[in-house]
Amino acid sequence: MSRHPLFRPYAALVAVCFFWGTTYLGIRMALESFPPMMLVCVRYLLSGVIMLAFARARGIYLPRGRELAAACISGFFTLSVGNGALVFAETLIPSGMAGLIITISPFWMVGMEALLPGGARLHAPTIGGMAVGLAGAAFLFTPDPGSHGVNSAVVHGFLLLQLGMAGWSFGSIYQLRNSGKAHPVIAGAVQQLAAGLSLAPFALAMPEHPVHWSARGVSALLYLVVFGSIVGYSAYIYALDRLPVAIVSIYPYVNAVVAVALGWLFYREPFGPRESVAMVVIFAGVALVKRYSRKKT
Repeated sequence: MSRHPLFRPYAALVAVCFFWGTTYLGIRMALESFPPMMLVCVRYLLSGVIMLAFARARGIYLPRGRELAAACISGFFTLSVGNGALVFAETLIPSGMAGLIITISPFWMVGMEALLPGGARLHAPTIGGMAVGLAGAAFLFTPDPGSHGVNSAVVHGFLLLQLGMAGWSFGSIYQLRNSGKAHPVIAGAVQQLAAGLSLAPFALAMPEHPVHWSARGVSALLYLVVFGSIVGYSAYIYALDRLPVAIVSIYPYVNAVVAVALGWLFYREPFGPRESVAMVVIFAGVALVKRYSRKKT
C-alpha cells in the first residue's frame, strides 16, 4: 500500500485533517499563557526559522527575488491575517464554534476567485449554496431561551473570522498564481517566517496582558509550532500540490468535528441541538458550493 503513488499525499491529507482540528484546542490552551498577538508571532517565528534552517543545511533551493516577495505577501495574508483573526476570535467564542464557522471558508475562496481578474464568475446555484451555508451560520446567533438578544461576543467572533477567511483566501490564491521554483513546503516556511516578522512590531508595541508562564501554555505553544505549523502546514502544502483541490478541501469538515469534540471534552464547550443543526446546514451549503463551482475550461 505504501508503494502507491498517492499514498504519501493522502497520508499528508489525513495529517492535516487531524492535526489542524486539534489546533483549535491548542490555541485556546496557549491563550491561557500568551497574549493573542504574541502567540501568533512567536509560533510562526519559531516554525519558520526551524524549517528554513533545515532547508539551508540540506542545501535546498530557497526563494529569492519576486518569488520571495510573493511568498512573503502570501504569508502575511494567509497566516498573519488568517490565523491571527482566528486566535483573536478564540478569545471571544469557544474553540469548537470557531472551527464550525471556518467551514464556510470555501465561500470566501469562491468569492475571492470571482472578484480577482481572470477568476470564474459566480452563478445562481453557487450563490444559492452560499446562502444555505450562511443561513446555517446565522443559526448560531439564535438567542438562548431566557436570554435578552444576540450574544455580542459571538457576533464579534464571527466577524473576526470573516476577516481571517478573506485574508486566507486571498493569500492562497495569490500564492497559487505566483508560485515559483521553490518546493511548496519551503515556500510555506518562508510564509511562516514572514508572518512572524510582520507581527513582531505589533506584538512588542501592543499593550496586551503579560505572559503567564505555565507548563500547559508553553506545551500548547510548542504543539502548535510542531504539529500545527511544521507538520500540519507542510502536509497541507504537500497535499495541495499533489491532490485535486476538491479532495484536499474536505479538511475543514473534519477539522470542525475534531475541534468540537475536543472543545467539549477538555472545556465542556456547549454543543447542543442549535450547534448540531447549524453544522448540518453549513455542511450542506458548502457541499452545494463545491458541487456547482467549476472552473471554466
